[in-house]
Amino acid sequence: MTPAAGEPTQISQSETVTLPRILLVDDEPRLLSSLYELLRGRDYNLVTATCGSEALAHLSKMRFDLVLLDLRLPDVSGHQIMDFINDKGIDADVIVMSGEVGIDAAIGALKRGAYDYLRKPYSREELLKTVANALQRRRLEMANRRIASQLETSEKLYRYLVDSSPDIIYTLNHEGKFTFINDRAYQLLGFSRDELIGKHYSILVHEEDLERARYVFNERRVDERASRNVELRLKYHSGGGQDRTFNNTLMTISLNSIGMHVPDLEVKKLEFFGTYGVARDITDRKRAEEVISYQAYHDILTDLPNRMLFKDRLGLAVIQAKRKLTELAVMFIDLDRFKLVNDTLGHVKGDELLQQVALRLKDCLRRGDTLARQGGDEFTIVLPELRDREDAKAIADKFLECLQKPFDLDGHQVHISASIGIAIYPGDGESIDELLRHADIAMYQVKALGKNGHSFYHNSMLDVSHQKIALEQSLRKALEQNELEMYYQPQIDVITGKIVGAEGLMRWNHPQRGLLTAGEFLPFAEENGLMLPISDWMIGALCRDMLLWNAAGGESIRLSLNLSPQYLDRGDFFEKMRGALVRYGISPAQIECEITENICIRNPQYAIEQLNKLCQLGVSVAIDDFGTGYSSLSYLHRFPIHTIKIDQSFVKEIHDEHGHYPVILAIISIARGLGLHLIAEGVETDIQARYLKANGCLTMQGYFFHRPISLPNFITVLQVQDGREPAPVPAPAPAAIQA
Repeated sequence: MTPAAGEPTQISQSETVTLPRILLVDDEPRLLSSLYELLRGRDYNLVTATCGSEALAHLSKMRFDLVLLDLRLPDVSGHQIMDFINDKGIDADVIVMSGEVGIDAAIGALKRGAYDYLRKPYSREELLKTVANALQRRRLEMANRRIASQLETSEKLYRYLVDSSPDIIYTLNHEGKFTFINDRAYQLLGFSRDELIGKHYSILVHEEDLERARYVFNERRVDERASRNVELRLKYHSGGGQDRTFNNTLMTISLNSIGMHVPDLEVKKLEFFGTYGVARDITDRKRAEEVISYQAYHDILTDLPNRMLFKDRLGLAVIQAKRKLTELAVMFIDLDRFKLVNDTLGHVKGDELLQQVALRLKDCLRRGDTLARQGGDEFTIVLPELRDREDAKAIADKFLECLQKPFDLDGHQVHISASIGIAIYPGDGESIDELLRHADIAMYQVKALGKNGHSFYHNSMLDVSHQKIALEQSLRKALEQNELEMYYQPQIDVITGKIVGAEGLMRWNHPQRGLLTAGEFLPFAEENGLMLPISDWMIGALCRDMLLWNAAGGESIRLSLNLSPQYLDRGDFFEKMRGALVRYGISPAQIECEITENICIRNPQYAIEQLNKLCQLGVSVAIDDFGTGYSSLSYLHRFPIHTIKIDQSFVKEIHDEHGHYPVILAIISIARGLGLHLIAEGVETDIQARYLKANGCLTMQGYFFHRPISLPNFITVLQVQDGREPAPVPAPAPAAIQA
């Protein structure tokens, strides 16, 4: 059981003197208790603190050998506690334990003299070994100080401890030649003691570091002025061995009270006759620091520079361009159709695609260009020292060309393209953020014009961008001010010529721009998180409208509504649907939900569960735009699907009543084989209608029969179809958004 915070373990007076005292600091009670239990019973005198102020109080009152310190504390940070220890000259080693992922926390701790830095979660063995090593080093250092003052009577013990030190310990005479060196030099460098005694220190030093070594190996100063933490590379003795990096703490003998100054009685002063030094191997730490530094500035997936490094390089390129009065280009690349690949084939294949794209783009660059990954499927490029815009255009064309070839993802042939926006310094902006923003705007211009291309930024694009922002704001108000309306496109049984169903299509009565179709505003809703409230509104509006058309004699007509993938993914959409049907008294048999086939492919089991709920409720399910996505026929028969809709892109290909259109025939065969209802959408000509009818598709919708019409007009069409006199249709009440 963990003792109360700040209370040491109950031990005898004699044990208190000899056992190492360790202060455990962590604001998380569970972690503190776990740490205490791990170290208890290992001959340590343990004291705990749950916050920074409590730790400072203990450090002010008691002596500690070691502090196990969490950096993130609620009142005083771990770095501040280390500053307190250094400012007060408290003789205690510190092992930092932190969950911080940034490199700055680790660097800050090491700069403040931390013995080691353990990143949470650490292993039990790692912590125990680090604590043991820290206390072992502390014992060795204390032993070294004692031995220095007892050299004449303790030479044998001193030699043993020095030779077992993890550091290289040496002394040089005034000429820079070794007079003593411990066995650690042989273990680390391969030089025996006999090979070094009497030799100049330069035999060990890397040629590039000799100038710096000349100052530290000839150090004469004492106290705080002596050289500390100077990094040098020392040679490895065996052929082909790699250099190792050392952190040298060089000091004269008096600093450790060894007495390597000889008193000169004539001039009454100490005469320097040598240097004492300790060299610690930090090769592994340097490599770890290099890896951490690299990872901080590079994207792990593609190994490209990340956003931070890209901004640094763009900043340098801007400075160079300003100095040389030259231009540079910034490109913003967004992959077209990547989300579709990611959703259908999964994130693992999506990551593989990004890696292959990065390799292809890198092959198109000039020397000195920088390609970076911004995140997701977005890349940025800086092209310095641009001669003219044609250089940027040529590279953009190379990018588009290299992406045209299919990508092989473990047997899946995937085709993608890219939309590229280009901004030129200084004409399109002089700051980093301005250039990136304008390149981004130019890229969205390419998206709006059909994707798979590039465009240079122009000031007029900024107005378009502002219009998009205004459209988003207006769309939010449209929900509140009841500006949305449902239109209905009838579905015709071509045998009887009667309406058997209708597809609900959303319209926006924009106060300035007039009637807008769904394609003009729903993409903005998907990008800005408005699809969920809009879908809630749609369900309420459809049920409200169905009350009116049922009253006008349309009970036998089924209404189909398009279900957004975002709405299907939300766990409560089924309850929303059931609640609306109950509230308005609508029969579930009158409702058919249209989904795209990609919803089924990206997460089949989840889709099956959600669609089965709808079917149990009595709502039927249709696959919209069938054949345009990544279909999986092996999954198709498992889904509770009642209807397949032939996409209008296939219907448009029909130009000859007696022609052969294999895709349409295949879809008709699939529907017939699975016993599914079939609807062709986008039927615009008599030839198309006759071809579809002749080959077995008997339900159609499209401009050839009816355009989408408002609710009153739809009810009028129903009344005329039944041979009744059209009656006035009451205005529908506003549809409330469901909570």
